[in-house]
Amino acid sequence: SEAVQHHRVYKPWGNYEQINKGNRFQVKFVMLKPGAVLEMQTHLHRSEHWVVVSGTARVNCQDKTYLLSENESTYIPLGSLHSLENPGMVPLKMIQVLSGEYLGEDDVVLKEEQDADPHFSLTHQKKQA
Repeated sequence: SEAVQHHRVYKPWGNYEQINKGNRFQVKFVMLKPGAVLEMQTHLHRSEHWVVVSGTARVNCQDKTYLLSENESTYIPLGSLHSLENPGMVPLKMIQVLSGEYLGEDDVVLKEEQDADPHFSLTHQKKQA
């Protein structure tokens, strides 16, 4: 029999666990605590699909804000400015599917970093060799 060990990473907003990973994709289980917010950010090398397993998600993507509940999903295109919030009283549990050429945790550009850099563009390469 095959044993699979998933590593859970704890953050102030909740935690995540990598479920599966391939050459150009990664699947994560994500839990946001009630009231938690992930800051406005973008990714230079990946897009994301989010599926709500339980709880409620408030999603802001490209100046549109909407709520997702259980069994609902959304797509975050490459380079889109987005944020995620749990506006509910129970934990938000969701599956994230990441796809792209580079899936490292350092492929996150916060909006404040973009605003502070007048030369920032999506062609800017943050990828480490």
